[in-house]
Amino acid sequence: MSKIGKKHIAIPKDVKVSIVGNKILMEGPKGKKELTLNTDVLDTKIDNNEISITPKDTKNQNKVIWGLQRSLINNILIGISKGYEINLNLNGVGFRANLKGNQIQFQLGFSHDILFDIPEGITVKIDKQTKITLNGTDKQLIGKVAADIKFLKPVEPYKQKGITSEGQFILKKEGKKK
Repeated sequence: MSKIGKKHIAIPKDVKVSIVGNKILMEGPKGKKELTLNTDVLDTKIDNNEISITPKDTKNQNKVIWGLQRSLINNILIGISKGYEINLNLNGVGFRANLKGNQIQFQLGFSHDILFDIPEGITVKIDKQTKITLNGTDKQLIGKVAADIKFLKPVEPYKQKGITSEGQFILKKEGKKK
């Protein structure tokens, strides 16, 4: 049995959920989303403001799909009701970020500025030119955008300069000794 798949998903009060054919349609205060269900392997039902997912056959591969399907539905429900937020920090002398229309302009110690295109569905807020807040309803998209931004200037372990997410621990290495 899948530990994740067995759990029922509680539907928030301000979210409407319906199953049409092999799609589950969800609508909340932050937007609408739909997900294609794997109806060959799993049964998805809505009862008493809860979504339950059960496998038709308990093969090993079906257990993996069972937990994945439950997690995808839960992530969409959280995204359209509350939304997701990731905070990034720029650490380093002269490291800055500015919004220019639908792009973020980074100054990261290179000889040139870096322009990063913001995908649709993500809102960006920049505080004090060193704190970036990403908001969105799609957990996968917001995580990918945060990872792409962090990849522009990875944190080096000696002076800890670079782009980090809030709460990220970086082990500081000791420099050369004489």
